[in-house]
Amino acid sequence: MCGVAGVFNFPNAENFVARILFSIQHRGQESCGISTRKDDCNILTYKNMGLVKNVLNPEILELYSGNISIGHVRYPTAGSSNQLNSQPHSIEMAQGAVMSICSNGDVINYNELRKMLEDEGFVFKSDNDAELIGRLVAYYFIFKKFSFEDAIAAAQESIKGAFSSIIIYRDAMYAFRDPHGFRPYSLGHLAYDGNGEIPSDGAVLASENCAFGTIGATFLRELEPGEIIKLETGKPLKVVAVNSKVKKHCVFELFYFSRPDSKTFDEYVYDVRKKAGAVLADYDNHLFDDDGNTVVVPVPDSSNFMALGYSHKSGIPLDLGLLRNHYVGRTFTKPNQQQRDEGVKEKFNPLPGFFDGKRVILVDDSIVRGTTLRKIVRMIKANGAKEIHVRIGSPEVIGTCYYGIDITTRHELIANTVESTDDIRDYLTADSLKYVKLEDFGKIFKNPENFCKACFNRDYIYPPEDYGKE
Repeated sequence: MCGVAGVFNFPNAENFVARILFSIQHRGQESCGISTRKDDCNILTYKNMGLVKNVLNPEILELYSGNISIGHVRYPTAGSSNQLNSQPHSIEMAQGAVMSICSNGDVINYNELRKMLEDEGFVFKSDNDAELIGRLVAYYFIFKKFSFEDAIAAAQESIKGAFSSIIIYRDAMYAFRDPHGFRPYSLGHLAYDGNGEIPSDGAVLASENCAFGTIGATFLRELEPGEIIKLETGKPLKVVAVNSKVKKHCVFELFYFSRPDSKTFDEYVYDVRKKAGAVLADYDNHLFDDDGNTVVVPVPDSSNFMALGYSHKSGIPLDLGLLRNHYVGRTFTKPNQQQRDEGVKEKFNPLPGFFDGKRVILVDDSIVRGTTLRKIVRMIKANGAKEIHVRIGSPEVIGTCYYGIDITTRHELIANTVESTDDIRDYLTADSLKYVKLEDFGKIFKNPENFCKACFNRDYIYPPEDYGKE
């Protein structure tokens, strides 16, 4: 899971890209970077470990100033956590030219494609998917003599997995998405008045459209699954192709990853989460009365709107009994369990005296490994709660994710290590536990059939043998 950004032919594009990346920092806090095309056609790239505000500071942005720029924030799912795997990647092309690429997603046939490219003489500098995609485009362009547009289409067809990608090559920018549309990808504009064709100049790309308001851009639409677009100075935006297949949008984006003020996969994220909370309240069907001692508490922040939906539907008041330290990043995206555990201790703190004698309906977005929520339940109990009833705004996570979420092996998932939901409840030390049911997705999403739900039902779009890991 990562975030991409791009601004085409607009003054100080690098500043806009940095602001977009800051707006989507929730998509990756490990590293970030930027590539900018200078007036002399050179593409300069700077990337480093750390947060956007620290890495892309004003001094760096001044050095990498230009009218065409792309950028990336990374949360590692494939490839180790180091600077070599940070993005964008620079790919050497014909006649001394350089292509810069960044991408969001995971390529599941990475090893197969990398071996093919290495057999052709390509040398890799990282073990990151975006570099593979860039070198695959270069292979079709240089070795197979395809046009650059056709080279992207050929790479798009060769890759299995998720990718929302962006490239600068010479004086053009290209954006393309995998045919199933696993990861979100939005198109906006800094100056378009809504009349006639969309000009390339001033076009903006981002993983989530919540970033557009930050820079004063207008959200136009999401890229279609399999779409390839080209931006050229002084020309209208060109849709090169739309090589779409059955839609398989990542449902976890709406339950957890995307910002609540984004519109992702034609759904308002906050609205989906409120509906999930309302479904949970329906399951309880007035099991809990508003007796003045019962309270709905979200695990902040991704479950805030789920808790609000539960509260509105049940009539039980919502209160913010847990405080989150916003200087601590998302613990789920930490690269190992020790860092996730330490992050929980630093991240959440109960309000003093708030939980004394209360019945707590604790709402969270998901349970993956269970370790984080167990610590939170125990923390609340230690602060005087009489009962804790856990409500989860998504189904049980039982399937490995191969498309960009760090759910790497089935044995990590608590729902696969116990016999029943009651066992998970006991592990959490909660008084009761309920999940949103998969069959109720029709109450939450406009088109539930358009979503990948493999993490909840193991129904994968590619055959299991393609993945090479369990």
